[in-house]
Amino acid sequence: MISKMVPPEYDPDVEDATKLDTVARGDPGQARSGRPLADFHGFTMMVGAMSNQARAHATLLISCPDRAGIVADLAGFVHQRGCNITSVDQSVDIEHELFRMRMVVESVAPEFQENTFRVELEKLAEQHGLQWTLHFASERSRLAIMCTREPHCLHDILQRHESGELDCDIPVVVSNHDSLRPIAEFFEIPFVHIPVDAGSKEESENHLRSCLEGHQIDVLILARYMQVLSPGFVDEWPNRIINIHHSFLPAFAGASPYRQAHERGVKIIGATAHYVTSELDAGPIITQDVIDCSHRDGIADLVRKGRDAERTSLARAVRCHIERKLLVQGDRVVVFD
Repeated sequence: MISKMVPPEYDPDVEDATKLDTVARGDPGQARSGRPLADFHGFTMMVGAMSNQARAHATLLISCPDRAGIVADLAGFVHQRGCNITSVDQSVDIEHELFRMRMVVESVAPEFQENTFRVELEKLAEQHGLQWTLHFASERSRLAIMCTREPHCLHDILQRHESGELDCDIPVVVSNHDSLRPIAEFFEIPFVHIPVDAGSKEESENHLRSCLEGHQIDVLILARYMQVLSPGFVDEWPNRIINIHHSFLPAFAGASPYRQAHERGVKIIGATAHYVTSELDAGPIITQDVIDCSHRDGIADLVRKGRDAERTSLARAVRCHIERKLLVQGDRVVVFD
């Protein structure tokens, strides 16, 4: 048997791993072996070229009256600024003659500047009457979860976040009761208890404002938060408060929807995640789930089944929001694929 002669001090697996480790850490020059990294099958030179041209990724949401040439104008704008379109989803609401689009772009020009792109996009929007939002990938959503006593939605969101399914930051959990503190502490997230009484609602909301501002929150998730936020507070967070309602809206709005459903003998129950407006349980609907039920189900059975729908519907709504896949047009939410 003929074996390949290798110097005893040289292990190719260790050597290759060493070089990869050095490249990953961004160390210029040489690996610990002393040989130039540029000799590693051209890998170092390729990594260097990529690192010198770090690409910015952004998601653009557009809403406007439909007309010919919108897509061409936007594609030309993106191309002229050294960007590449990596994904686009567009459609037209025929009944209302409204155009909507989600476009994901990446910069390929080394001189690309995010602020310049935003300013120039604003000029284009003014010229063509576009309503738009632009989110760069570096702008991670910061969520505050608000809850009361029921743990299932809070636990589900935190578990999905912990597993990496929800790519966002959750720096605080807020509740009007202290009973769910152990769940937040298990996931090592600060828990803030803000009691709400009939005579102190304004004071409680001021405390809440300070908490949200201190944690730089941009999205509120009402994970079975059983307090009604004041219209003034809600108006400060347009399309940035997501609530889960334990009913298939618009049916059975308000309190005790499962009891209402049971009394009407429904054959399906559901849950609805929606943006919050000053009108109770009437905000634009984001996601809904339904579960079959029968005359054999009591109220407790409906509640148990409904919790599953609440978890999944809320989680999908949160994920769509942080992935910039939601666009509000009037009283409706466009959910992009």
